[in-house]
Amino acid sequence: MFPIPLPWLIVGVLVSLFGTYRVGHHYGWLERDNDMKIAIAKKNDEARQIEQNLGEKLNQQSLKLQEANDAINKKTTALAVANRAGKLRLCPPSNVQTTANTSVASADSKATSQSDRPTNEPSDAERATIDAIAEIVAQGDKNTAALNACVDSYNQMRDLLNDKR
Repeated sequence: MFPIPLPWLIVGVLVSLFGTYRVGHHYGWLERDNDMKIAIAKKNDEARQIEQNLGEKLNQQSLKLQEANDAINKKTTALAVANRAGKLRLCPPSNVQTTANTSVASADSKATSQSDRPTNEPSDAERATIDAIAEIVAQGDKNTAALNACVDSYNQMRDLLNDKR
C-alpha cells in the first residue's frame, strides 16, 4: 500500500523544495538589484553635489585670477603712461665730477654744443628699455598669479575630495 506513493511523494517534496529555492533565489536577486539601484542613485547624487562644489570652487579661483590679471594690466598701463610722460628713469642723473679744465672757456655761445633734448627727459632707448622691463615684470606677475591660482585650486580640490573619502 505505501510502496508506490512514497517515491512520488519524495519527488513531489523535492520538486516543491527546488521550486521554493528557485523562487526565493529569483526574488532575492531582484531585491538585491533594487537595493543596488538605490545605492547607485545615492552615490550619483553625492557625486553631482561634489561636482557642483568643485565647479563653484574653480569658478571662484578663475574670478580671483581674472581680478589679479586686471590689476596687473592696470599697473602695466599706469607704468606705460608714466613712461610715455617721461616720469620713469632707469637711474637718476648723477653729478659727474670732472677734473678742472685749464683751457680758457669760450665766451661764444654758438661754439658750445647743446643737446636737442633737455637733460631731465629720458632718451628713446631708455623709454624702450623701461617698456621692455615693465612688460617682463607684468608677464612675470601674470605667470605668478596663474601658478598661485593653480596651486590653490589643486589644494581646494584635493581637500574637498579627500574629505569625502
